Formats: sequence, C-alpha cells, structure tokens
Amino acid sequence: MRVHFKAIEGYGEGNRTSQALVANKVELIQMLFDGLIESLVTARGHIEHGSIEDKNKSLTRAGRIVIGLQGALDLDKGGELAGNLHELYSYVTRRLIHVNARNDLVALQEVQTLMSEIRQAWRDVPNLLPAAKSLAANLGGNSVH
Repeated sequence: MRVHFKAIEGYGEGNRTSQALVANKVELIQMLFDGLIESLVTARGHIEHGSIEDKNKSLTRAGRIVIGLQGALDLDKGGELAGNLHELYSYVTRRLIHVNARNDLVALQEVQTLMSEIRQAWRDVPNLLPAAKSLAANLGGNSVH
C-alpha cells in the first residue's frame, strides 16, 4: 500500500473529513517509525549476541520500512522537505546495508538516532492539527494519542 501524505492538499479549517484522513495517515507513519525503531533495537541485540541470521531479518525489515517511507513521499508537492527526507532515507538505506555487512554498532546507533528524531517530529504532528487541539482542549489535556 502506498501512502501519500499531502497534509496541505484538501486541508481546510472546519473540514473534519480531511483532518481525519490526515490524522489516519499520520498514525500510519507513526506506526511505521515505531516498527522501524523496534527493528533497529532488535538488530542491535542480534549483533551483540552473534545471531547473524536474525540480525539480517531485522535489518531487512528496517530497510523495507525505510524504502516504504521514502516511496510515500510526494516529491512534487512536498517541496524541499520531501526532497531532504528522500535523501535522508537514501542515506539511511546505505547505512543499513553497511551495518548488515559489517555488524557496525556505531553506524546502527547513528541510524537509530536519526530515525528517532524524525519519529518524534511525526509524534508532534497531531498537536499541530486544529481538530486535535480542539479535542485536547475539550478533554483538558495537551494532546490526543
């Protein structure tokens, strides 16, 4: 399934349907990042324990998620941000190949740090959506999760 995150397209104040669609896409991307980080952590454990086959499976899964995130970018409408993310995901893919070939825990940590920062940015997105802010205010909280 190919996800196109086009937050601005079709987004209008009071348009709850488009806000819900954007929220659903944000949640999907958040889940992908959670799976990616989980795969990276698991790969670290497999490297540390010398479980090469399992390490390969974890890094392959992580690579597929990164490629999926990269393929979901709308380079035409996403502007410079989408282009920068595309380049970052290409870099991360190369680093994952390096980690898999060399069992390089430093490179793995680099990838995990980069992807954790992007994941955190996606976690902050719901707080930027008007519907989430309104609901949070009505519930007396700061965010909706």
